[in-house]
Amino acid sequence: MQVCPITFVRAKLAVEKLRPGETLEIRLNSGEPLHNVPRSLIEHGYTVEMRGPERIDMPEGVHRIRVTR
Repeated sequence: MQVCPITFVRAKLAVEKLRPGETLEIRLNSGEPLHNVPRSLIEHGYTVEMRGPERIDMPEGVHRIRVTR
């Protein structure tokens, strides 16, 4: 995993390749990336759906978000 703001830049570059209506799932560490990346993507006009932690027994681990262009 990358550290913000690199995480946001990489995520934004990836979603910019999507066609309108396409969706991309992104994995983020909890903490700063999980707080800042979805917020920034929403501010740039993307739809973000929080999918929750990959492992229910590790809520502070890796989370998934789904981003639609």
